Amino acid sequence: MLEVKNVDLHYGAAQALRDVSVVVEPGKVTCVLGRNGVGKTSLMRAIIGHQPISGGEILWEGRDITRMPPFERARRGIAYVPQGREIFPLLTVKENLETGFAPLKRADRTIPDDIFSLFPVLKDMLGRRGGDLSGGQQQQLAIGRALVTRPRLIVLDEPTEGIQPSIIKDIGRAIDYLRSKGDIGILLVEQYLDFAEALGDRFYVMERGRVVVEGLKGEVDRDALHRSMAI
Repeated sequence: MLEVKNVDLHYGAAQALRDVSVVVEPGKVTCVLGRNGVGKTSLMRAIIGHQPISGGEILWEGRDITRMPPFERARRGIAYVPQGREIFPLLTVKENLETGFAPLKRADRTIPDDIFSLFPVLKDMLGRRGGDLSGGQQQQLAIGRALVTRPRLIVLDEPTEGIQPSIIKDIGRAIDYLRSKGDIGILLVEQYLDFAEALGDRFYVMERGRVVVEGLKGEVDRDALHRSMAI
């Protein structure tokens, strides 16, 4: 579905990614792990087109999208839930969800019922402003907004950061449900190792802009995973 091949990325003279390769498959949860500042978010920004790369290529279903603008990637089914959520605080929950209509054809501009099944609180708060929601509810809203776009790949950048345990469980159930559909790929960037281990099918560990450990669940070195998250 998605193949990142030997990608380099620079911010001016500083190199954030070095020869990074990652594969994401439909019906699988691919986890990217590592401490703060190792390049995880830079990789996500490269995948969705928010940051140009300086080497390598990004393939979507075999097609080179390296120079494709973000809105075209969204139209092809790549959705992003950013770190920090970035919901619109003055728009209502309903209006926030409707911003996900942008890449859709007019006939598809409805809010799927699945979103309210996964996150019932959103249905109860459709008229509330996004800024009035708790951090956990805003995270649910951000994931719901991404799902409105009918994604075939959903990129989640640290969805559990600063979230209460009960909502982390809801997010985990949502990811599990999306995987079970079989046709959606999930790319999960996470620092909460227990959450990632419980959900992940494939793991990549990053250090200093490089992938230093990779493997499938059951094959990857768990000690290496734990060392990657140690301070």
